[in-house]
Amino acid sequence: MAVKLPDMARELIEGKNFAHVATLNPDGSPQNTAIWIEMDGDNISFNTAEGRVKPRNIRHDARVAISITDAANNYRAAFIRGKVINMTPDGGDPGIDRLAKKYMDADSYPFRQAGEVRLVVTIEPEHVSLMGE
Repeated sequence: MAVKLPDMARELIEGKNFAHVATLNPDGSPQNTAIWIEMDGDNISFNTAEGRVKPRNIRHDARVAISITDAANNYRAAFIRGKVINMTPDGGDPGIDRLAKKYMDADSYPFRQAGEVRLVVTIEPEHVSLMGE
């Protein structure tokens, strides 16, 4: 069941803070990756590319966990569990450029690979805990 993100979690996501997303490999073991993150209304989104482990894992099991720590105060963090409710190439290229602007102050994502298909992954939060409120 979806939950409303507390203001502190939203603030961390909207800030220039790196997050980590954990997905589940087909054998049940966790896979964890650093990501750029943003809000999508009341949901959370990140951008990835087709062919990577994250999309494969999400197609197998939509459950994810996200941790995000305040870059200015490592004792302030949010821990979110949820499920992926959408994964689409629609908006993938402008989305990664928007995140590159947020995190790198670059007008476009400088690490794009030829032929790469960018994906927007949208997560509905189901459980949130905070540290250092």
